[in-house]
Amino acid sequence: MAILKIARMGHPVLLARAAPVADPTGPEMRRLVADMAETMHDAGGVGLAAPQVHVPLRLFVWRSPGGPVGGGASVLFNPVLSPLDDEVVTGWEGCLSIPGLRGAVPRARRIRFAGLDGEGRPVEGEAEDMLARIMQHEADHLDGTLYTMRMPDLSRLGFNEELARFAPPKPGGEGSR
Repeated sequence: MAILKIARMGHPVLLARAAPVADPTGPEMRRLVADMAETMHDAGGVGLAAPQVHVPLRLFVWRSPGGPVGGGASVLFNPVLSPLDDEVVTGWEGCLSIPGLRGAVPRARRIRFAGLDGEGRPVEGEAEDMLARIMQHEADHLDGTLYTMRMPDLSRLGFNEELARFAPPKPGGEGSR
């Protein structure tokens, strides 16, 4: 396994639509998934999309919210996500491709997802709250969308240190985290 270089905001790979993965079971895909998981864990992230490591393919990895940073990662190839209802919540997001910043981003609270797992088998399910946010954030990367592009109010974008120092309230008025 290897730690991969993470593309930062401004690199064209982050603004392009990624191509579908033809065969998730090939050795190059297994190696990529393992390297992406190791890179995500090394960087302290909770999710990582292939375009973020300069690979324009439709897959992302994530770790369960609240799970250990070095814990196992899940993968979804060729994901399709859709909201389960109209409920949208605004929450703080950061991104490994936009280091040092975070912003308040509205997302569907509950989603349905479908795609292929690491063995190439169809998988589908539902996610809510933090897991739904992670999956939507990573799926956005596959379409060339960064979280800042989803922000309706750029006054809610700031450097992590400043936001922590001034303890902004969570979007929705629930206090800071």
